[in-house]
Amino acid sequence: MAKKTPLHAQHLALGAKIVDFSGWQMPLHYGSQVDEHHQVRRAAGMFDVSHMTVVDVSGGQSTAYLRHLLANDVARLKHAGSALYTTMLNEQGGVIDDLIVYRMTEPGTGEWYRLVVNCGTREVDLAWMADCAVRFEVSLNEQRDLAMVAVQGPEARALTASVLSDSRARLIEGLKPFQGQESEGWFIARTGYTGEDGLELMLPDDEVAGFWQALIGAGVKPCGLGARDTLRLEAGLNLYGADMTQQVTPLESNLGWTLAWEPADRQFIGREALEAQRSEGVGSKLVGLVLEQRGILRAHQAVTVDGVGEGEVTSGSYSPTLECSIALARVPVATGESASVEVRGKSLPVKVVKPPFVREGKKRFS
Repeated sequence: MAKKTPLHAQHLALGAKIVDFSGWQMPLHYGSQVDEHHQVRRAAGMFDVSHMTVVDVSGGQSTAYLRHLLANDVARLKHAGSALYTTMLNEQGGVIDDLIVYRMTEPGTGEWYRLVVNCGTREVDLAWMADCAVRFEVSLNEQRDLAMVAVQGPEARALTASVLSDSRARLIEGLKPFQGQESEGWFIARTGYTGEDGLELMLPDDEVAGFWQALIGAGVKPCGLGARDTLRLEAGLNLYGADMTQQVTPLESNLGWTLAWEPADRQFIGREALEAQRSEGVGSKLVGLVLEQRGILRAHQAVTVDGVGEGEVTSGSYSPTLECSIALARVPVATGESASVEVRGKSLPVKVVKPPFVREGKKRFS
């Protein structure tokens, strides 16, 4: 049976269309996916993301453990509250998951970290993390009693602060992008998955319904998984299981920037395979596609690049902001500025661009 988040009753009361998402009953939309998308781009929308998995890592070797486990380097996190995006790889360099890691204390003061990983990979992630922890003095603790709400959009921070205590409001005002801090039992981070400014808040299950209702009262609109997907696609953000998997590496997924190659003696899992791939030459890359005529780009459609080779759409949809179809696709590394995609038996020309398509409400490609 699919699990319910602490906000399930609120979703039903708002008339949400509920679907099974990685074993959770989640709202797809509350009436209009397109309206919800525009709400986030133009003002503020909120998402129930309580299905995400939160894992706290503590112990005397927590930093050493994460420097081995993750492709990005937590040693870059110089202060409590700083965060980074990273991948967690297998020995072949394939992506087990992508995640955000927060440093929760100042270096040298009983260090511990908070990781937020995908719900669809929860069991695989936890098993892998536990296996890799055997050689280190660390403790892994899943925080199953925390709900999580993402408030996103140009007005997200101001509207969220308006319904919280003075101390939490001051914290929000002072947060820089990719920072998170604890406040009165909540954890508030300036992160998101939409290409807009905003917050992700982790709070006790029994407090989230009141917070959700307060946000509605402030004018923040509930949004579902449908809008979340079109927003992240416009922002050029990868979806696990589609744009990245255990069969492809970050170098093939437009995620080379998440690999911390220095210092050269940090032996993170997958490094040897990635160095070999980089030395031999990467054969494919993840690019953006724009279809400027009628038609919808979808995952698994064939991509043809004349004189170069073939690829495949990894995820695609209609872009409400751009009013055309867009996609991410894995194509030969020699691909230039044009290609074609097979849509309903027809070969349609597409423009090849570097993601993102949209950030902070504005078109980001020429």
